[in-house]
Amino acid sequence: MVASPVQVPGLGVGAASITEVLRKIFSSVDEVSCPTSYNFHMHTVCSDGRLTPEALMEQAFGLGLKGFAITDHHTVAGYFRARRWLEDWQWRHPARVKVGQSGVLSSQGDLPRLFTGIEINSSLLGTDVHILGYGFSPKHSAMQPYIQGQAPQAEDRLAEKVIRAIQAAGGLAVLAHPARYRRAAAELIAGAAELGIDGIETYYAYDNPEYWRPCPKQTPKIKALAQAYQLFTTCGTDTHGLTLTRRI
Repeated sequence: MVASPVQVPGLGVGAASITEVLRKIFSSVDEVSCPTSYNFHMHTVCSDGRLTPEALMEQAFGLGLKGFAITDHHTVAGYFRARRWLEDWQWRHPARVKVGQSGVLSSQGDLPRLFTGIEINSSLLGTDVHILGYGFSPKHSAMQPYIQGQAPQAEDRLAEKVIRAIQAAGGLAVLAHPARYRRAAAELIAGAAELGIDGIETYYAYDNPEYWRPCPKQTPKIKALAQAYQLFTTCGTDTHGLTLTRRI
């Protein structure tokens, strides 16, 4: 008997279940999680990256990723293409895939878990920042201003509105690379925490080494701030180039 289509987290699965899975993952992320176990910051040709979603999926499988999200700017087109690729892979390998009670796919080969993701330009404390969203329903009305392929404007750009939209759609909101902005990371994290953000992108390669690893200078500071405000810590390569093991 041929297996039924994969239920990819983000569609066809209860939002509470997706959030629960993500919370467990984010609680376990550490300095060595990325780029071979988890990667929650990657771009494709659907925004400003060079990888097609299909090529990204091939690399994700090759690396043995356990969980990841495509976080294109203001679009989920790459996610849907990756989802189709994953479903097609399942049809070609039905014996290796099963769907658990939570709707999250698994197998003897530990297939990657694909979550919805996005990166949104926002304004926080008068500073331009990027907010990442994970596990949200892309069909929810709250997300519609943010998936049109263009940066939000006016009130839709306010960090408070972006965070609330992601959460209203069943997802988790994360402040991306907090040490890359014009305002101090400590101030931005405090401001984001006050607005109810869920997490901070803690493990990030600010100095863009040839092979990704979290920045030794900034990581301890960001990690301490995340812990102080009781926020989740996430990791990601912020890949824009042709390999998932570095930024560019």
